[in-house]
Amino acid sequence: FSLENTDPRMRGRGIQLLSQVLLQCYSLLQEKEVLHLVLFYESRLQDNHLVIPSVLQGLRALSMCEVLSPGLAVSVLKAIFQEVHVQSLLQLDRHTVYSIITNFMSTREEELKGLGANFTFGFIQVMDGEKDPRNLLVAFQIVHDLIAKDYALGPFVEELFEVTSCYFPVDFTPPPNDPHGIQREDLILSLRAVLASTTQFAEFLLPLLIEKLDSELQSAKLDSLQTLTACCAFYGQKELQEFLPSLWSSLRREVFQTASEKIETECLAALRALSACLSRSVLSSDSEDLLDSFLSSILQDCRHHLCEPDMKLVWPSAKLLQAAAGASLRTYHHITRSVLPLLLEQYTKHTQSSQRRTILEMLLGFLELQQKWGHVEEDESTLLSHQAPVCSVVFSALLDPSVQLQLVGIKALIVLGSLQGFLSSSDLELVVDHLIRLALHEEDSQSSEAAMEAAGSLAPTYPKVFSGRMVPRLAEELQSEREESYHSHHSLQQRCLQSLAAVSTHTSIVKETVPVLLQHLQRVQKGTEARNTQDVISVCQSLHRVALQCQQDAEGCWYFHQTVVPCLLAMAVQAAMPESTHTLPGKALLEEEVLAAMIPVISAATTHLSPELAAQSVSHVVPLFLDGDVSFLPQNSFPCSFQPFGDGECLEAQSRLVALLMAFVCSLPRDVAIPQQEQLLRELLALSCSCNCPFTATTAAKCFAGLVNKHPAGQQLDEILQLAVNRMEPSLAEGPRRTQALTLLLWVTKALVLRYHPLSSCLTDKLLGLLGDTELGPATADGFSLLMAESPDVLHKSCHADVRIMFRQRFFTDNVPKLVQGFHGAGPDVKANYLKGLSHVLNHLPKPVLVTELPTLLSLLLEALSCSDRVVQLSTLSCLHPLLLEAPQIMSLHVDTLVTKFLNLTSSPTMAVRIAALRCAHALTSLPTTVLLPYKGRVIRALAKPLDDKKRLVRKEAVAARGEW
Repeated sequence: FSLENTDPRMRGRGIQLLSQVLLQCYSLLQEKEVLHLVLFYESRLQDNHLVIPSVLQGLRALSMCEVLSPGLAVSVLKAIFQEVHVQSLLQLDRHTVYSIITNFMSTREEELKGLGANFTFGFIQVMDGEKDPRNLLVAFQIVHDLIAKDYALGPFVEELFEVTSCYFPVDFTPPPNDPHGIQREDLILSLRAVLASTTQFAEFLLPLLIEKLDSELQSAKLDSLQTLTACCAFYGQKELQEFLPSLWSSLRREVFQTASEKIETECLAALRALSACLSRSVLSSDSEDLLDSFLSSILQDCRHHLCEPDMKLVWPSAKLLQAAAGASLRTYHHITRSVLPLLLEQYTKHTQSSQRRTILEMLLGFLELQQKWGHVEEDESTLLSHQAPVCSVVFSALLDPSVQLQLVGIKALIVLGSLQGFLSSSDLELVVDHLIRLALHEEDSQSSEAAMEAAGSLAPTYPKVFSGRMVPRLAEELQSEREESYHSHHSLQQRCLQSLAAVSTHTSIVKETVPVLLQHLQRVQKGTEARNTQDVISVCQSLHRVALQCQQDAEGCWYFHQTVVPCLLAMAVQAAMPESTHTLPGKALLEEEVLAAMIPVISAATTHLSPELAAQSVSHVVPLFLDGDVSFLPQNSFPCSFQPFGDGECLEAQSRLVALLMAFVCSLPRDVAIPQQEQLLRELLALSCSCNCPFTATTAAKCFAGLVNKHPAGQQLDEILQLAVNRMEPSLAEGPRRTQALTLLLWVTKALVLRYHPLSSCLTDKLLGLLGDTELGPATADGFSLLMAESPDVLHKSCHADVRIMFRQRFFTDNVPKLVQGFHGAGPDVKANYLKGLSHVLNHLPKPVLVTELPTLLSLLLEALSCSDRVVQLSTLSCLHPLLLEAPQIMSLHVDTLVTKFLNLTSSPTMAVRIAALRCAHALTSLPTTVLLPYKGRVIRALAKPLDDKKRLVRKEAVAARGEW
């Protein structure tokens, strides 16, 4: 009844119902049913305009039918093209038409191609005048498919170009809170894919790009340059020939005149793309070679500027030449054939270091381009033909007193060394000599460090030269006794150690440098000077760097481990023997700072071992500490037994070496079985609870926690954890070892929190209870930072700890409500502990999570600012600072309190608090201006006082904050 009703609205409702049914069941239709429905819907296209949207929905459903008879797709599209004025429809209905076309193009391609250019013309009519970005994305994709799938464009190429290029450059700003999520960049990329997809558009597109390049609008320039770059991937000489002079003129002008780094970058990319396009065309064309003439134009316009190293156009010219040279091997040869001799001549001609630096930096740019092409034949390479003068220029830069020129020379040296076959054996020897001189004797630390890094970069390429020439020289310098002041001799030794570490980037060199470093460590151990501690630390730092550099090479890693770890353990055991501990050398090796420096060496040497080699090593190290088995150590004749877990004052020195055990066993892969693990855990537990030395007790607790974290779940783990709880609880309640018990509790809790162990919540509750303890409360509050922060030596991912993702968020969710509740119920003398614990948790929480929880916590954070504890103040300020930037709307509600608190804290007696408060006062300016205006005068007056602060860093922050206000 509805379909035949004389009222168009009623007919429309009937067709709408039918179309909705078809959209649900189109896949169930038979071929004859589809035929009749198509004929019906086609006839309805001539109906009243109120009916058309529902008709189109029905046709969209039918366009998805697999049983559509041949010829029906063409029939439907012809009817739409003929009967429907698409651009007069609403956006959704226009989108339906584009969907019908898209569906037919994906399933009935050959039928549509049978229409020839009529299909293209029909679509042009459909799209012409489209404005909605949602529809444009679909329309652009249809045009792209028309071109990519080789549909006939016929005489309508220009019309198709016009109907799409009218949107170039895209000028679209999405409305706020746009539910469709279409961004300007989406439209730009979609349109660019169309414009750059066919050479048939070239004669129309290139003039358009040149026109937009000459406009004043920066976004139009950028879009034009990026589109030009995209086109060059498809174009050849034929398309570009007519427009090359104009394109070069526009690119040159922009690079010479623009103040925008983005536009300069895109211009250089476009020039590189043009040069690459012409290079490709040369390979496949017998016609006139445009590349040579194009490059000649570039050289003619840019080359003479290189002779003026003080002029402003020297760098733009160099960049243009380097962009063209980087396009292909042929362009590189063409440009460098002309430019390289000129730069070498200019370097010799100018004597000022600043001018020479500019010239060498330009030369360096061309040298780096040579790396792209790898090894080249001598008869082709301009660089090889100028080998001697290039080396001469670089070596002279290394001898120049100007540090900046030296640094450029070192960079050039690295590039020359990377070019296969460029440096002769005599050149390489000279390179090594220069690097040694700069690394050891150059006054400026920048040049010295750069020389060390250069040695590390070149050593893997020339391991024989560096191991045979550099390492012996460094070893000789390290052993030499000079009649110099302590400071200068110590500085030279430091640089020798750093250089030995830096050059250890190849296994064959590591095998030369590691013995030198260990021998020096042994000499230092036997010395009697008061500087032993710092010397040992310096050697350990160098060994640590070598260990890190060995980690990716299995052979080097195992060599380092089996050479260094036993040696360090042997020296430490020797130093811990009773008759050694009264002498100064022995004490140096047992110092906390020295042991702390040895820990990362052993850890880095262990983390990357294969499970098989790690198992081999652990079978020696654990018996050393549990049974005193020293047989695997070098020089293993010790005057008495090694009992680090034994009782007695005479064994306290040996107990300190548990730090080295921790470094080893806590860095092992999780699947490596540790022999006598249960006994080891019990010994560590006992030591951590009973030792009088805080350092030893802490390292034992950390080692215990590291092993517990990796221990497989099960009865054994439950038993050892219960034993630990039974040992901790009495000690925490009373007695002289409360601090040691708290340290153990914190580390065990962290180990379990990281792996989501069920007992972690029970232990965390014990910590929350201790916040109310007047003696242990402050230390417990600081312990919340330990729970949340990354630990440098144990319980982190790089040493294979069991660390679950989002453990911080889980800890926050489980415990912050308890912290808040505890704060409200606590006495005035311990409230600060809860605030400090809370601020530590919040400081380590990912900022997006913190922002979502801000409304419930902000009042407590503001109260924390009134706390007299400077740690609480600092933690809270560092927590509030990012929130001011990321959640301005919420923070605006409390602006009065924030302004008052921050201004008060700018007068804090603690410099760090004053700086943090000024940074927060600065960050307040990110809040809405209307919120801030009432406070402007007050803040500016208050910030005048810290402008005269006695500390420069405070004054600097005050200037920045007050200026922003």
